[in-house]
Amino acid sequence: MRRLGIAFLGLGLVALGLVVGTVGAQEGFLDGTRDPAHPYDAQIRDNTRALISEGRNTFRYDTFGSEAFFGNTIGLHKAIEGDKFGGVVGGVSPKAALGVGLKVDADALPPEVVQAIQAGQVNLDDPAVTLTLLKLGAVVGVTGIFNDADQPTQGLKAVGIQCALCHSTVDDSFAPGIGHRLDGWPNQDLNVGAVINLAPDLSAVDRLLGVDDATTRKVLQSWGPGKFDAELFMDGKAFRPDGGDAATLIPPAFGLAGVNLHTYTGWGSVTYWNAFVANLEMHGQPGTFYDPRLDNAEKFPVAARSGFGHVSTPPGEDRISPKLPALHVYQLALPAPTPPAGSFDTAAADRGKVVFNGPGKCASCHVPPTFTEPGWNMHTAQEIGIDDFQANRSPDGRYRTTPLAGRLFNRTRGFYHDGRFATLPDVVNHYDDVLKLGLTDAQKQDLVAYLKSI
Repeated sequence: MRRLGIAFLGLGLVALGLVVGTVGAQEGFLDGTRDPAHPYDAQIRDNTRALISEGRNTFRYDTFGSEAFFGNTIGLHKAIEGDKFGGVVGGVSPKAALGVGLKVDADALPPEVVQAIQAGQVNLDDPAVTLTLLKLGAVVGVTGIFNDADQPTQGLKAVGIQCALCHSTVDDSFAPGIGHRLDGWPNQDLNVGAVINLAPDLSAVDRLLGVDDATTRKVLQSWGPGKFDAELFMDGKAFRPDGGDAATLIPPAFGLAGVNLHTYTGWGSVTYWNAFVANLEMHGQPGTFYDPRLDNAEKFPVAARSGFGHVSTPPGEDRISPKLPALHVYQLALPAPTPPAGSFDTAAADRGKVVFNGPGKCASCHVPPTFTEPGWNMHTAQEIGIDDFQANRSPDGRYRTTPLAGRLFNRTRGFYHDGRFATLPDVVNHYDDVLKLGLTDAQKQDLVAYLKSI
């Protein structure tokens, strides 16, 4: 018995050592220490930092070669610079650019430019100023390629776009539309259709969709601010059966750690969607993308005849695939934003949490802390009480349980995938009716407060 007791004592000391060692490793994991006794921990730390840094650079600044399409193919740069600088029509002034939702990174502006803007010495109606902002790399999500790198007023050769165009905004700290970057936040003001519609030559898009130019431009103009229709270039369905536009709200790219499927209607993981968008929506090149589901000519006629499910580039020439791992890590590191103090009633939110987890049955699908289901987080349209139009445009015909954190307190374009519900009370009333919850008015008000607090 004495030997047995000593053995248990020894095991206890070993366990204590493991716990202390684990705590020490956690404390020193991502701080400045470099413990030579644990070199692999240092490798993990350094690799994490390197991936996040590379991924942020990709997210903010990498065009994936999209300038070949937006510049050489549709000539968007010609509309931006205007005829004064070798383009067409009058050009796009900073005021016009802000008007279609483009944002300006205040941190990219030199002090003398900031001072000039503050003094009212910058003509925001002059397209030449837009060229200067592009030269400074200050237009969020857009890169200008210039004929003369040292002389922006010599005009543009092309423009390319980045992930940040749709999935970043600014905090308006300098002026409306000008401020510090907020990576991962959807640009709810960006009118993607209006921006593309500026291009003088959309014949390539016309051929892709099999329609005339007037039809293409009508579709682009139907989207409006904060929306984009990624599926249009797969199935060619520009409008809903009821005549409404088929575009969806630009989704956030934050708060995705632990979330299985990425988009409103599933499609695939974060890594899948990054490859999908970079190759097929941003028209990056050269790249590689594989999805034989797009060979289904009945469901995806545009994608099938265009071979979108089989994009191939030899190793060493692929400009997109090598960037995707670090981009993925950076996106997963983007936290969901915290609702600002005073934006909700804290006492009501505390009561609403009880409703969320209990009689409201919200937590049965929106499982904290990811606020979506761990596992296959998909549902039929019937389960959530809406039509199946958008779901049926996806391979699996279902809607994803949207992770809620950081997504509800700052919406300006409505809720659900297409903004069909104007307010959070509308969403709560919808589920109260569909699921026959029987919530009281007080419970509904408290639940809304909690949703704003997540």
